[in-house]
Amino acid sequence: MSEAGGGRGSGSPVPQRAPWSLVAATAALCLVSATSVGTAVAAPMSREEKQKLGNQVLEMFDHAYGNYMEHAYPADELMPLTCRGRVRGQEPSRGDVDDALGKFSLTLIDSLDTLVVLNKTKEFEEAVRKVLRDVNLDNDVVVSVFETNIRVLGGLLGGHSLAIMLKEKGEYMQWYNDELLQMAKQLGYKLLPAFNTTSGLPYPRINLKFGIRKPEARTGTETDTCTACAGTLILEFAALSRFTGATIFEEYARKALDFLWEKRQRSSNLVGVTINIHTGDWVRKDSGVGAGIDSYYEYLLKAYVLLGDDSFLERFNTHYDAIMRYISQPPLLLDVHIHKPMLNARTWMDALLAFFPGLQVLKGDIRPAIETHEMLYQVIKKHNFLPEAFTTDFRVHWAQHPLRPEFAESTYFLYKATGDPYYLEVGKTLIENLNKYARVPCGFAAMKDVRTGSHEDRMDSFFLAEMFKYLYLLFADKEDIIFDIEDYIFTTEAHLLPLWLSTTNQSISKKNTTSEYTELDDSNFDWTCPNTQILFPNDPLYAQSIREPLKNVVDKSCPRGISRVREESFRSGAKPPLRARDFMATNPEHLEILKKMGAASSIDAEDGLRFMQEMIELSSQQQKEQQLPPRAVQIVSHPFFGRVVLTAGPAQFGLDLSKHKETRGFVASSKPYNGCSELTNPEAVMGKIALIQRGQCMFAEKARNIQNAGAIGGIVIDDNEGSSSDTAPLFQMAGDGKDTDDIKIPMLFLFSKEGSIILDAIREYEEVEVLLSDKAKDRDPEMENEEQPSSENDSQNQSAEQIISISQAVDLVDQESPEESSLNSHPESLSPADSDDAASLSPSEQTSNPTEDHETTSLDGECTDLDNQLQEQSETEEDSNPNVSWGKKVQPIDSILADWNEDIEAFEMMEKDEL
Repeated sequence: MSEAGGGRGSGSPVPQRAPWSLVAATAALCLVSATSVGTAVAAPMSREEKQKLGNQVLEMFDHAYGNYMEHAYPADELMPLTCRGRVRGQEPSRGDVDDALGKFSLTLIDSLDTLVVLNKTKEFEEAVRKVLRDVNLDNDVVVSVFETNIRVLGGLLGGHSLAIMLKEKGEYMQWYNDELLQMAKQLGYKLLPAFNTTSGLPYPRINLKFGIRKPEARTGTETDTCTACAGTLILEFAALSRFTGATIFEEYARKALDFLWEKRQRSSNLVGVTINIHTGDWVRKDSGVGAGIDSYYEYLLKAYVLLGDDSFLERFNTHYDAIMRYISQPPLLLDVHIHKPMLNARTWMDALLAFFPGLQVLKGDIRPAIETHEMLYQVIKKHNFLPEAFTTDFRVHWAQHPLRPEFAESTYFLYKATGDPYYLEVGKTLIENLNKYARVPCGFAAMKDVRTGSHEDRMDSFFLAEMFKYLYLLFADKEDIIFDIEDYIFTTEAHLLPLWLSTTNQSISKKNTTSEYTELDDSNFDWTCPNTQILFPNDPLYAQSIREPLKNVVDKSCPRGISRVREESFRSGAKPPLRARDFMATNPEHLEILKKMGAASSIDAEDGLRFMQEMIELSSQQQKEQQLPPRAVQIVSHPFFGRVVLTAGPAQFGLDLSKHKETRGFVASSKPYNGCSELTNPEAVMGKIALIQRGQCMFAEKARNIQNAGAIGGIVIDDNEGSSSDTAPLFQMAGDGKDTDDIKIPMLFLFSKEGSIILDAIREYEEVEVLLSDKAKDRDPEMENEEQPSSENDSQNQSAEQIISISQAVDLVDQESPEESSLNSHPESLSPADSDDAASLSPSEQTSNPTEDHETTSLDGECTDLDNQLQEQSETEEDSNPNVSWGKKVQPIDSILADWNEDIEAFEMMEKDEL
């Protein structure tokens, strides 16, 4: 996000918004009644405490960056659980998320300007020399145009911007002669072939060595791209043109933006998520401010700030008016259909929309920024992190959290705009949660499931590029930074571009002659910068009064409601609409209502679409209620101290960890290891948690044998070498078709990769203690005491010792299960992971009949496959399957729904969320 006070901020007030929907108003009343108004404003934070927190951020960055350089460089990213680098082609494919990796030392380039912001100028100079010496941009690898632009091109340009600044100061970088800029120019020319389309929209991927459409390029056949992917290029490409004088880059980026503007839906002024790059047809017609669209809006406003072109501000204001009219339902931001913007297209929100309050600060619209930010903060306080997606009643929809920085970004800009110390406390919470739940000996690990606290073996480059930058700036005073941050604008990856570029090499025509704005009433907008001194008119309680009604928004949320159209019908005395939960196929009145849906009026059409949506959600929810959520195995002994959390599959028998206290104990291997007969080493497992290998008998039989030997719990480790929860859906262990009430101990299942971590720890340390629970617990106080650094050097020495320990303990196998399409760091692949674990399941485990699973007598075949194991994370949901039609779901009313095909297809496409 751009500095709120830097350059030309858009000072236009919010256009007159439509009244709140009935649900928003009701929710507001509910929230006000549930809270006590008048809480005191947060006390000012002392300079000493701010400096302490700033130093803590520096230590955290050192921990992440140092481990990347020691264990991963020159690889693109660090794998913090296994203490090694992630190299494209050497690790199992994660699908689209790997398109960010190009064998160009991604994390180092992405971190360049962060080093300068954090006053690590010597490290910056050394890092630049490494980039110039080691990085090759001519690799035969297919990469995302979007990711390569914002991370690599942006990183090189940000590094160049601060390198010339340091050179001018006269102490550092005196040898520098625009080498990073020359690399950026080389990369820019490598990306240009992606724009070879009739529309000017770029292909989503390109081969760095061979370009597009050549046989050896292995790309160029795609037809679709996301709006953000095509619309998030102008800052980097224009800066490259302004720095070098080569206008072609800015011209291509402008053409793509022009095309997107022309293809907006004219009646709503909204854009869809996915567009055909050849025809310009919208492929996905839902619209929001999160994944797939987010940075398109961001770059329209920032392009005006950086380039001074009024047309970008006109476009942004037009879109923003539509967003506040249709999408914004304070404090929620809900996707709608571009052709029917009064109808919500989703009942959940994704984590990427957390950037939007920061953009609203730049816009000068503070009230809704405070409201949405506070709602997000309440979700974080409930789950420790912001889940990848959560529902309108704040349940987890997708449980991952890849350490995204967008919320920290908005926190920083709200503090800049308000000066409210409350946001310093928010930042302090973020720091504490990162250290408490995500920090591991080799860096910081993404959360695989925020509900259990389990980790994923990834630390994306944006974590270093953005998170530490925003957190440090949040607590830094002006004198703590060696340059004036107000002279720069932040790209979407938080790279810094100087505002003086607006007056450099202005060879591009400022006014877009291909677009007319006759439908825009300029009188609706103010063309001056906002005056931050009057944002809160003489009222120190202003921001507090906005936040206060939202304090209990998560725990005391009201039911999600209905649209503005139906709200009006309520006022006229109409009956409430038929809800899916109340529908009975044998009720003639219900069938008559269904017949009317979609035929009589716009209200009936709205009711019909909502009814379909609710039916799909109800069906999905009923399926999920039959499944058990994942569990956690947390290693609490030295040197792990609770830092390593492994995702475990539950059992349908034994002690239910969600209803009873967790089980803690040392682990011991059973003999025989398969646990299929009476144990020969009962003294070794007595009072301990037994480790058993999967195979050769029923899970329940294993549980009884170790229980008879005195074990207090059991962990079954998969015998399929290389299997991992990263690449295969979790599954739960079923019983043996008999009464299993005699099994009183907890039983959990670990895939091979996770089990190897425990086995390697035993080989290294002999005594290994674990915690079996439904969710990871706070770390051992012993760890907190031991790790509290008495000085920066002590902290660094201790971190080094832990790194060595974990590196020795987790020498994991490289071969994993079939490829996974995991969540990307940016919009084009923020979607549920799709994975196929058939290769790791026995035939009986692949059966589709639950009763057959329960009654089977095949060996160890009692695992019930959980493609949808994570409670709200839709891995491969039935309602996401394009081959599953509504008619198949509700056969008795097939004829009634014949006229709804278009709406059904649109809704299923929205639900699919595959870009």
